[in-house]
This record gives sequence, structure tokens and C-alpha cells, in this order.
Amino acid sequence: MATTRIGLDQLPPAARAAVEDHTGPFLTVEERAEGFNSEIAARVTSATGTWHIKGLRTDHPRAWTQRREATVAPFLAGLAPALRWRVKTAGWDLLGFEALNGHHADYTPNSPDLPEVAALLRRLGETPCPDIELRHAEQRLANYTTHPDDLHHFAGPHLLHTDLNNANVLVDDHAPQGNRARLVDWAWATRGAAWLDAGYWVVWLIAAGHTPTSAERWAAEIPSWHTARAEGITAFAAANANLWSEISTSDPGSWTQRLATAATTWHTHRMSH
Repeated sequence: MATTRIGLDQLPPAARAAVEDHTGPFLTVEERAEGFNSEIAARVTSATGTWHIKGLRTDHPRAWTQRREATVAPFLAGLAPALRWRVKTAGWDLLGFEALNGHHADYTPNSPDLPEVAALLRRLGETPCPDIELRHAEQRLANYTTHPDDLHHFAGPHLLHTDLNNANVLVDDHAPQGNRARLVDWAWATRGAAWLDAGYWVVWLIAAGHTPTSAERWAAEIPSWHTARAEGITAFAAANANLWSEISTSDPGSWTQRLATAATTWHTHRMSH
């Protein structure tokens, strides 16, 4: 479920002052609508720079997502915006990230962004998984697999993002080709099999209008995809169909229904081959 968004001006004065200790007085504040996990999300400019600020109350049920992002951020050079500072005061936990330029990735067929996202996932696949606390893919998917013995397909030592929503991928058309895309929102960072992020991307590609065959062709641009066993991919498709069915039932809306349909379409495709 989405978290209720508030403006920076509704922060306690002590929390805002602590942020301005890092930024200097705000010149412009652009509240951001995208994203579901943060109570605070804004792009802030001061005389010394520009930041993307996201935050939650320290007693929020998902306060752990702030800790996860702060912990994983130092290991994401070239993949994600840099974390510049963190403020925990007056009941708030606030993260100040490098503000990226660019647009949300376009996943539709023939989009020029698709090769950039593939290049990004290749870079992620080459990134060592840090020795930090992370959820395990097989644990996260345990309630959604058709057969418990399928879970071993998802286990592995690799760093995963797992939320390939196109709004979490920013593409800067002015950056060097092949290095234009960055992943934001690492709250669901996970340790697991290297090919899983390509699999998560498949669901979003189908939701954006790709056929399952076309989506899997893009997944095949990621070297780790070729390490997956066919039955493992099918088990992953089944788990995603179950997961998105549950999400769309508990949080009905056009976008959740679209993802549920896409996940089911992929699973049906896998079962027919």
C-alpha cells in the first residue's frame, strides 16, 4: 500500500533545520509524486547544490527501508545516485541523495531506453554483493511458489534490486551511451540468484506492451539470464503470478491489475512451452 505523502514544510522545525545544516537554506522545493514508500520525497535546491530527499518517521512500519537504503548505498557506485547525508532527528529519518537528471525509463517495445536498462542490469550483475544484512530471494518468494522445492532456483550470492518498476530507472540522455541509466529506491535490495533481476524486468516489459517472447529476448541481453534453468524461470514466473495476484487483490488499481495480468501472461507462456 502507498504511504501518505507530506510536504517538507510539514517536517518538525528541528528536522528541517538538521537537513539545512547539510544543504544550506532551501531556494526551491519540488515535491515528487512518484514512489510508494516515502512520506517525504522532494527535489531541493540551495546555493550549494541539489538533492533528492526521501524520508519516513522513525516509528513508521517501513522505517527499515530507510536503513536498508542507507546501508547499501555506499556499494552502488555507477548504479545509483550517491547518498550524501542522513539525518535522524525529531522523530524523522531523512536521506539526502545526489539529484539525478533524466526521465523515467520507457519500457515500451522499440524504446531507445531498453538497451540502456540492459546495460545497467549487466553492470549490476558485475557488482559484488556487500557483506551486509539483506533479505534472501528464496525467503521473499517462499509464500508464492507452487512447489517448495522450487525455492533453490532463487538462492544465490548476488546483489539484486528486485523492483524494476520503470519509475525506479532514470535515464539521462546526455550521459555517455551505454551508461545512461541508474536505479533508484533500493529498499528491497536482496541477495539471490544473479538472473532474478532480469526476470523481474520481464514482468514489467510485458506490462509495457511486450510479448513474453520479446520480453525474454531482452532478458537474454543480461549474461546471468543464461545461467538460469528453464524450470527455474518457469517457477519464478509462477511465483510472480501469485505475488501480483495477491497485490492486485489487496490493493486494486489499474497499475496493480496491469502487473497481475502481465505476470499471469508470462506464466501461461512458460507453461505452454
